[in-house]
Amino acid sequence: MTLLSVRKLRVEIAHPSHPIVPIDDVSFEVARGEIVGIAGESGSGKSLTLKALIGLTPPGASQTGELLIDLDGRGLAPYEPVDVRGRGMSFVFQEPLTALNPTMRVGDLIAQGPRTHHGLSKRAGRAKAIELMEDVGIPDPARRARMWPHQLSGGLRQRVMIAVALSTEPTLLLCDEPTTALDVSVQDQILALLHRIRDERGLAIVFVSHDLAVLGELCDSLVVMYAGRVMETGITAALLDAPHHPYTAALTRAMPSLDHDAGRLSTIPGQPPDPSSLMTGCRFAPRCSFADDACSHAAHELVTIAPNRLTACIHPDRLLPL
Repeated sequence: MTLLSVRKLRVEIAHPSHPIVPIDDVSFEVARGEIVGIAGESGSGKSLTLKALIGLTPPGASQTGELLIDLDGRGLAPYEPVDVRGRGMSFVFQEPLTALNPTMRVGDLIAQGPRTHHGLSKRAGRAKAIELMEDVGIPDPARRARMWPHQLSGGLRQRVMIAVALSTEPTLLLCDEPTTALDVSVQDQILALLHRIRDERGLAIVFVSHDLAVLGELCDSLVVMYAGRVMETGITAALLDAPHHPYTAALTRAMPSLDHDAGRLSTIPGQPPDPSSLMTGCRFAPRCSFADDACSHAAHELVTIAPNRLTACIHPDRLLPL
């Protein structure tokens, strides 16, 4: 059952000559209990898309498109981002040290959600905070609840950030690269935690990352973005095993692998387009070895090429085997 439907999301930023469009015609769906990953290079629009879902776009930006959510099981309905913060959606930021309030003890931070949204008393809120800290795997939660954010390690701060997000009992968790600043062992613990939370609470999760290995381990399905547009969507394993868009294929080839001999990693030549430029056709065409004249003028359309599989490439059959 679909929990969230994003249709033709567009974000514009005012500019003296013409609007800058960092997010253009983005559409995807999230089912209840599903983990959806959004992949792409830095600057592809992944994080801004996530923030647009909950109304955290930067000042001066405007957004259009249709956002639909099913909070109560009665069907999809339009929503205003500000109305679903906490109650329906919660956000896990990339760097908890800057996202957490440095003037509040972490237990008080976590308790703030239940007290605001569920009317708990100060004592009940503190007890709920300790319970949540224990639930996300923080050792000795009663003692650490009295600590300040800077007194905790990066891994524990990220667990606190997840506890803050869970404190309002959301239906959908939005995660903006929450494992990027963590070492590999702690990163693996956070991914296992998110899996467990999904299984125990029935949460849906949208997880943004540039790391395909992380997304491949965590996510049920993927949305691949480039220059503000969706290039390809599909079930994670199928999409990574057999990409149907040259950009996805290039990202996959660039993944380090223990199965291959050591050597230089594959790279994608060129660089992403300037978001302030007026772009037509396929935005990946200047960097694509399969592109022809038609690609420079083709309309951007996601086409179904297999069950649960969409691609915006007009020449998916040209892809070389990985």
